[in-house]
Amino acid sequence: MRTGQVIVLIVHGMIPRDLPGNMKKDYKALREKYRSGVLTAQNDLSRYFALEEQIRHWPRSERNDPFFFGAKDIAEKLADKSGLKVYLGFNEFCSPSAEEVLETAAGEARRAIVLTPMLTPGGYHAEEEIPALIDVVKKRCPETVFQYAWPYDTAEVSEFLAGHLNNFLTKEHLAAKK
Repeated sequence: MRTGQVIVLIVHGMIPRDLPGNMKKDYKALREKYRSGVLTAQNDLSRYFALEEQIRHWPRSERNDPFFFGAKDIAEKLADKSGLKVYLGFNEFCSPSAEEVLETAAGEARRAIVLTPMLTPGGYHAEEEIPALIDVVKKRCPETVFQYAWPYDTAEVSEFLAGHLNNFLTKEHLAAKK
């Protein structure tokens, strides 16, 4: 049975620190060719996609990918704060992919609110890639309403950052008095 609404949190993702150097080098070279449209040989395409899958499913630990665990922590805290189920997906390098979690959410909820911590206007992932993925999944899952809660109001982002900065300024000021 489908529930009311869920949150889909989409974050960037990182290459794990312990990925062997030759594997990382091969992947980055093939990725650059793929993105520029010059990767056409079938064996190169197969190698690129195989490496991408290996990287996405690489075993993660706090040591080799603190970003992954930081994203999981944010998702858990967002679930606690909102009272909604949160699905965490990654643009690249980690599993599950953004597309996978969008589809999972569509299968389980009537409404999916999509969030990203990418706050700055103009970023490729937040401004182009995520909306394109939502559109793809919307076509496959028309019974689910997707709402992309982006862009962020830059004044609100600045206010958040100023508040965070103030915590450090106050601590520094108090430490200087001692």
